[in-house]
Amino acid sequence: MEDVIINKVAQSNLISLNLEDLFDKHECSSFDMLQCLFQGLILREKDFRAFIAEFDWEQFRDKNVSIFCSVDAIVPTWAYMLLANKLQPVAHFVYFGTQAEMENAMLINALNKINVTDYADQRVVIKGCGEISIPTSAYVEVTRILTPHVKSIMYGEPCSTVPIYKKK
Repeated sequence: MEDVIINKVAQSNLISLNLEDLFDKHECSSFDMLQCLFQGLILREKDFRAFIAEFDWEQFRDKNVSIFCSVDAIVPTWAYMLLANKLQPVAHFVYFGTQAEMENAMLINALNKINVTDYADQRVVIKGCGEISIPTSAYVEVTRILTPHVKSIMYGEPCSTVPIYKKK
């Protein structure tokens, strides 16, 4: 009699959720307002408007662009609005904040679009490791979103999980 190998993971009816799949695949880039400041301190409107008119915005074509200022300077709100206005026609997505903050916000936004009915009364494994570094905030958010709907939540890989939640 031959020993039959049984894949218990495949028979377990676990749903694996890989947060990497929710990452926006567009290239990310940043625009630092520092390059627009006079002596790295102040924004001069006339110079700024000239910069905006001459700048090659095409370098941001189809990219996710974060707008921020890396130095402690007073930058008026309208300056960021002007940048957003110039980036909007070429960029895929425009965000105020650092690139890391933008990527986190985009992932949280994608998580909030999850159809929770797909996971209703299911046993869900949130994949824990991969090629892309997932911020902890995303794991917290997916747990918050799924907890009211699922039978259980586990973290890790289907063959080796850490229990997070089990419906009573």
